[in-house]
Amino acid sequence: MPGALVVCPTPIGNIDDVTPRIREALISADIIACEDTRRTGKLLELLAIRPAPRLISNHEGNEQARSVELTGQIERGYNVALVSDAGMPGISDPGFKLIHRCIERDIEVTVLPGPSVVLVALVASGLPTDRWRFEGFLPRRAGEMERVLRSTETVIAFESPRRVGESLSALAAIAPDREAAVCRELTKIHEEVARGTLGELARHFRGDVKGEIVLVIGPSATAEHGQEIGFAVDALRHLVQSGARPRAAASVVAALTGTRANDLYKALTGREARR
Repeated sequence: MPGALVVCPTPIGNIDDVTPRIREALISADIIACEDTRRTGKLLELLAIRPAPRLISNHEGNEQARSVELTGQIERGYNVALVSDAGMPGISDPGFKLIHRCIERDIEVTVLPGPSVVLVALVASGLPTDRWRFEGFLPRRAGEMERVLRSTETVIAFESPRRVGESLSALAAIAPDREAAVCRELTKIHEEVARGTLGELARHFRGDVKGEIVLVIGPSATAEHGQEIGFAVDALRHLVQSGARPRAAASVVAALTGTRANDLYKALTGREARR
């Protein structure tokens, strides 16, 4: 019988965040594919998992070859647990290629729930959680940063502690009043969540910063307004096409959507409503 792949999130800081299911999967695995064998070995020691399963490195430099090797082992009946140094494998960490190859070859893949710095930062930021996207690491070019700031969704991004001050200054130069949060050392002893505008955060994080950093940037108010008024104008257009008078219909749609009647009328007709 073939084995299976079990994807195991590991703590982003606090060892007590390992769930019983994750610990059991690590104990019962024949092989643990890990980003750094030394770091995973230390994790197994802290979890008192002895004797430790066989550890095989699976990092950015060898992930393609390892995915072939590990799927072969699974097809021969071995159970493989996949971990990264911290958090969910495959999210800005090695793991995607192995998971994808297992799915292609009809190998059973089980993903266990567990620690994820992306979700912890999103909720801790206090920013909208209904629509969001993960950017990975922030881009470096100004034009690409502008693209991030035009997002209608809350954006989550990793940043190096050596660059966080520079990045915040660059973002603040484009949108100083945008709401954001800097999440540092989440779940660890020195955890910090700093909330404010990009301008305020850029001034606060001018000096050296230590620890792992996640930035959360609120959605563009301009883009959100553009989406709302676009929906409202569509509704107004349908009413007018059905025979309603534009000015009266604009007042009704404005009351229902919270947009300004004059903005709706102008968007529909190209001219200001006469008072």
